[in-house]
Amino acid sequence: MERIANFIANEFDEPASRDYLDVIEPATGGVYARVPMSDAEDVNRAAATARAAFPAWASTPAAERSRLLLRLADLIEANLEQLAQAESRNCGKPIALARGVDIPRSAANMRYFATAILHAPGEFHETDQPAVGGPLHAINYTLRRPRGVAGLISPWNLPLYLLTWKIAPAVATGNTCVAKPSEVTPMTAHLLAGLVREAGFPPGVINIVHGDGRTCGSAIVQHAEVPAVSFTGSTAVGRWIGETCGRMLKRVSLELGGKNAFVIFDDADLGQAIPTAVRAAFTNQGQVCLCGSRLLVQRRVFERVLDAVATGARALVVGDPRDEATQFGSLTSRAHFEKVAAMVDEARAAGGVIHCGGAPVPGVSLPARCRGGYFYQPTVISGLDPACRVEREEIFGPVVTVQPFEDEDQAAALANGTDYGLAASVFTGDVSRAHRFAERVQAGVVWVNCWLVRDLRTPFGGMKASGVGREGGLEALRFFTEPKNVCVKV
Repeated sequence: MERIANFIANEFDEPASRDYLDVIEPATGGVYARVPMSDAEDVNRAAATARAAFPAWASTPAAERSRLLLRLADLIEANLEQLAQAESRNCGKPIALARGVDIPRSAANMRYFATAILHAPGEFHETDQPAVGGPLHAINYTLRRPRGVAGLISPWNLPLYLLTWKIAPAVATGNTCVAKPSEVTPMTAHLLAGLVREAGFPPGVINIVHGDGRTCGSAIVQHAEVPAVSFTGSTAVGRWIGETCGRMLKRVSLELGGKNAFVIFDDADLGQAIPTAVRAAFTNQGQVCLCGSRLLVQRRVFERVLDAVATGARALVVGDPRDEATQFGSLTSRAHFEKVAAMVDEARAAGGVIHCGGAPVPGVSLPARCRGGYFYQPTVISGLDPACRVEREEIFGPVVTVQPFEDEDQAAALANGTDYGLAASVFTGDVSRAHRFAERVQAGVVWVNCWLVRDLRTPFGGMKASGVGREGGLEALRFFTEPKNVCVKV
C-alpha cells in the first residue's frame, strides 16, 4: 500500500502528527493508499518555507520562471500514462477521459501561464490637467508585484487539472505557494510533487500539504503569512472562507457550485443539441461544476428531446474505469454516492418521473472487482416543480432534470431560477436570439451551440452563489499580483 507524503522545500515528509487517512479506490470500495492528516504545524512549516523562498523567486526573471513551468509541462506530458492511471483509479473516472482531457489540460495550464507572463501588458497614463501655478504634466504607470505566499485549495472532481490551474498563475507571477489537494483524491498531486522537483524549481516555491478541510485547509486560510487564497469547492465552505478572508483583509477567489441550465429552443439543430446535452449531463459521472444538470426544452420539441436524452443516457457504457471502452465510471466517494441517491429518492417522493436510472448500478452488471464500488446509473427526471430543492440545489452527480418552456421569457426565468450562476448553454438556430438570451442569463460563462469549450485567455467564474472573483487569463495574473501606481511629474 502506497503512503503519500507532504512536499515541503522539495522534500517528501511525514505529517507532524504521524496520522494518516485511508485513500479509497471508488470503483472497488477498497483502500489502496494512505494520505497525511496534516494540521496547523505542517501548514506553518510549509508557509515559513514558502515565505523564505519568496524574495528570490519574486526577483527571478520572468523568462526563467517561464522556462521552469514549460519544463514541468513537458514532464506532465512525458508521464501522461502514469498520471492518467492514477487519476482514473483515485477518482473512478474512465481512463479515456483522464488520458484525453484531464492530464493534457493540466500540461496546457502550465504552458499557457508560462508564456502569458512574457506578454502581459503594462498600464500607462499621461496626465495633463490644470493646477495652481500652471498646467501639471505627469505620467502614471502601474507596477504589478507578486503578493507573497498563495494558499491554493483544490477539489476532488478534477484533481490535477484544477490544482495546476491554481499553481501555474501563482508561481508564474512570482508568488510561492502552499497547495492543498482534496484528501479524497490526492494521488496525482503527490506525483506532481516529484515532477516539480525533477523540473528544477527552487525549494519552497511549490509546497503541497495533504489533509482534510477542518484541520489543514482551515489552517491555510487563516495563516497570517498567506495573503491570497484561491479555493474551488462547495458554496458552504466558500462562504466560511470568504468571511474569514474578509476579516483578515486577504485577497480571495472562490469558484463554487453550479446548477447550470442547458437550454434547447425548438429551432435548434437537435442532431447536435441532444448528444451534447447527454455529454454535458454525464461527463465524469456528472461530477463537473459546469455540467448541464437542468435541461430546459421548448414545448414543441420537449418529448422528442426527453426521449432521446434518456435513450442516450441508457446507451452509455458503464463499467470499470480502467477499461478503455468505459464511458461512465463510479462516483468518487461513498458519501457522495449516498448524497446522490438521497436526492433522487427525494425527487421520486416529490412526484418526479424517472425516465432512466434512478438507482445504483446492479452489481451483477459490473466486473467482479467493481461490485463494491460506488456506481450510480445515469438518471433523467421530469415532472418536478421548478421551485423544489432537487431543481434548485446542486447534486453534482449523474442526474439531469428536464423542464418544458413556452417562450424566451419563461426560459430565462427558469434558467435564472436558482441561487447559482456559474454557466449555461443555449442551442438555437437564431443568432439574434442567441446573443439576446446569453445576455439575459445570470451566469459567468454562456456557451452557444456548444458546451465546455474553454479558452485559457478568457476569465472564468460565476455569479450569485457560484463564487467571487475570476480565474483564467489576465484575471488570474491580476489576482495573484498587487498593483502599485507610480506618478512622476514631468
